[in-house]
Amino acid sequence: MKPEAIKIEKDLIEKFRGKLTEELAKVEEELKTVGRINPDNPADWEPVPEKTEVLASDRDEVADSIEAFEDNAAILKQLEIRYNEIKTALAKIEKGEYGACETCREQIEEARLEANPAARTCIKHKN
Repeated sequence: MKPEAIKIEKDLIEKFRGKLTEELAKVEEELKTVGRINPDNPADWEPVPEKTEVLASDRDEVADSIEAFEDNAAILKQLEIRYNEIKTALAKIEKGEYGACETCREQIEEARLEANPAARTCIKHKN
């Protein structure tokens, strides 16, 4: 049997939906600056090099290109994690499951959702 969903006021849910939607758009824009959607897996992002035209004979240029690619990969990883957290929260809103702690099924504190609308657990279970 599925645990009973926590009910949050409808206007509060709409407020958080708005915040999540706005943040999702910002994260997508940031993702586009360091990566692209993987053509083999549209649910995945992959880093792209800053410059694509690098002379192989110029060691410094090659090293700079590799370093920039590695920086983009690190940034992309963090952005992709946040992107997925936001998408999960929006899906929970659609299913009527938003605001319930994934550990204890109690309602996540409003202050926690204000700080992080994509929070998956209450303060007690945040770690």
